[in-house]
Amino acid sequence: MATEPVRIRGIDARVAERGPTALRIAVGGQLRKLREAKRITPAAAGEHIRGSHAKISRLELGRTGYKDRDILDLLTLYGVTEDDQREMFLDLARRANQPGWWHRYNDLLPPWFETYLGLEGAAQTIRTFEGQLVPGLLQTEDYTHAVIEVSHQNAEASRRVELRTKRQEILDVPDGPRLWAVIDEAVLHRPIGGKKVLREQIEHLVEISHKTGVTIQVLPYDAGGHAAAGSSFTMLRFAERELPDIVYLEQLTSALYLDRKEDLQLYREVMDKVAVQAETPERSRDLLAATAKEL
Repeated sequence: MATEPVRIRGIDARVAERGPTALRIAVGGQLRKLREAKRITPAAAGEHIRGSHAKISRLELGRTGYKDRDILDLLTLYGVTEDDQREMFLDLARRANQPGWWHRYNDLLPPWFETYLGLEGAAQTIRTFEGQLVPGLLQTEDYTHAVIEVSHQNAEASRRVELRTKRQEILDVPDGPRLWAVIDEAVLHRPIGGKKVLREQIEHLVEISHKTGVTIQVLPYDAGGHAAAGSSFTMLRFAERELPDIVYLEQLTSALYLDRKEDLQLYREVMDKVAVQAETPERSRDLLAATAKEL
């Protein structure tokens, strides 16, 4: 009796709205499920497409682009033979290869930050601790402009502000990332752009803290020493169980992406500790409002 052709479970159309990185991760996840359903090893799949198990791993994690030939060969190996199914999946893979929205700003972006933008949009949860500045996803345009003016040419400033504003749109995408930010109280007293800009920025934090999917906590001075002293970092968590969390550490001319279990465990513990030391979201909102009134 002929084997029943394999049909692919569709990918939620909303995934594509989160950008090509999210779609690439979803396509990779489907490839993994198809392979595992056939009990084919990564090594065997890699050999079938003239590659290695490492290449299959990169494809399934969404960490590389897709070639039509590889996709079609894998679908054949996994028993996906119906033309409509193959064409549908090939179309998804091609869409996942398209440049992200940030591509038009690539003259301003170092490659290591382009990687972060893709991962940020694909994340399910973004947890960040910031000890120096208001997190980029929560900045007002004037505050962003003041931050950028410190280290960039004025000719680039307007496009850099536009880039950061565009980046913030992920907070409005259906099923987009949830943001949980812990901000050191020192950030609220550093007059970036002057008192007026800072006051409006803090008022914006009060307003956006009411937004579904956004949690803001302030780590007050009276908390004393804390586990994250001297650093700022972001943790990204993804819905796909195969993808490990990633800790992002930005430096002046580069960035680190940590995904080793030991590193992740350490940063989770640090983030949990500062979240416990920080004021609750409700008390943080009151503290923000009081600080804005004082400016």
